[in-house]
Amino acid sequence: MRLSTYLAAGALALGMMQQAGAAELRFAHTNSPQSYGHMAAEKFAEIVAEKTNGDLTIGLYPAGQLGGGGDLLKGARLGTIDITMNGNPWYTGFNAVQNVLDLPFIFDDHAHVYRALDGEVGEKIGESLEAHGLKLLAFWEIGFRNVINSKRPVKEPADLAGLKIRTTGNKAHISAFELLGANPQPLPFGEVYLALQTNVIDGTEHPVNEIYEMKFQEVTDNLSLTNHAYTAMVVTMNLNRWKSLSEDEQTVVMEAAKEATDYQRALLAEENVKRLQLLKDAGMAVVEDPDREAFRAIVYDKVKADYEAEFGDELTTAIEAAR
Repeated sequence: MRLSTYLAAGALALGMMQQAGAAELRFAHTNSPQSYGHMAAEKFAEIVAEKTNGDLTIGLYPAGQLGGGGDLLKGARLGTIDITMNGNPWYTGFNAVQNVLDLPFIFDDHAHVYRALDGEVGEKIGESLEAHGLKLLAFWEIGFRNVINSKRPVKEPADLAGLKIRTTGNKAHISAFELLGANPQPLPFGEVYLALQTNVIDGTEHPVNEIYEMKFQEVTDNLSLTNHAYTAMVVTMNLNRWKSLSEDEQTVVMEAAKEATDYQRALLAEENVKRLQLLKDAGMAVVEDPDREAFRAIVYDKVKADYEAEFGDELTTAIEAAR
């Protein structure tokens, strides 16, 4: 089915549901049912149903049942689905100011991230999303990104020289690895394993949990905990659907989103410790204390200046103030 046909059919179905007084919010995403994102979605749905005595429910549609990441974001903006979640880079195609969250080395640690996203920075990004028909519900977590490769341990910037490293298409990520002397290779996520296996690329960069889930330890030898960039999982709702909820229902939805945020972050923190050990057990050599400040000194001022030249310094200043 073509996307336009799907969206039109979805809008008609949603309109009929609302006319019939149905009180289900459709939450669609591409994560697997075993993922920590989906576990958080289940917790969110459980809390909403409990706090409203079942008068408002969340229907969950994981694993791309209702479309891919881009389709779901379009659907949420148009109102053919109610809620979705995607990694922050998915949003930057239409809300480019959000690129600030992906700037390499802008966050020091998880505590810094949470102070920013749960405070002024998150509020400002939420305001920017409303111009695109979306209500921000929460920042769940994908995590800090780390370098893996099949050539050598990465302890300092010189160790990246010449390595073909898969990056996202984010221009700040590409620029950062160029500054570090690597050869960045933007590739779709689903192609990374084969590219590593066939030596099309030497390495890639992902959170520990993703490295383990995607079995990259089978095709790489070295992991360096560079924590060079953070990726948020952004949970959003169609703005008009949000406005159609009563004030009490809105309060419940936001409380449930907050509780699910705390649940997901704690769960992921615990699992990352376990999975780092599993990567070691699988034979990966782990550099746990690379010279992060040396990496940051080369990269941060340049990528930050490039961002500020386009979007100003309001958000970067707010993030730095949250340190």
